[in-house]
Amino acid sequence: MTVLLDTHVWVWWLSGGGRLSKRERVALDGLAARRELRLAAISLWEVQMAFAKGRFQPVDGFDIWLFAATVPEVIQIVPIDVQIILTLNDLPAAMSSDPADRLIVATARTHSFPLVTYDSNLRKSRAARLWQA
Repeated sequence: MTVLLDTHVWVWWLSGGGRLSKRERVALDGLAARRELRLAAISLWEVQMAFAKGRFQPVDGFDIWLFAATVPEVIQIVPIDVQIILTLNDLPAAMSSDPADRLIVATARTHSFPLVTYDSNLRKSRAARLWQA
């Protein structure tokens, strides 16, 4: 089953931090081994912004981390395309107004990927099908 990682889950999974359980980490490792992990392109911008603001400081440096974190053997990047933009029109009005969150959910919906997220606003919105390990 191919899944889409929210930005924070991607960072937590690769950096060993965050709230992921051991079971979730093992499941994500298995999905990666089968090349079934996806990342919305906007997540690249989000992680760069976190780095620029000092909220994310990888041990080996940002450039090295980003190149390692995006190799196809780890995850496949889903580019923003016309269909994803059109899907934005179908998102619930009450959903987060954060552009990155909206693009991540639209990516999940467009490609029918379950979303792996701990974002309580996204979870409550029910705008995307959620993954469970």
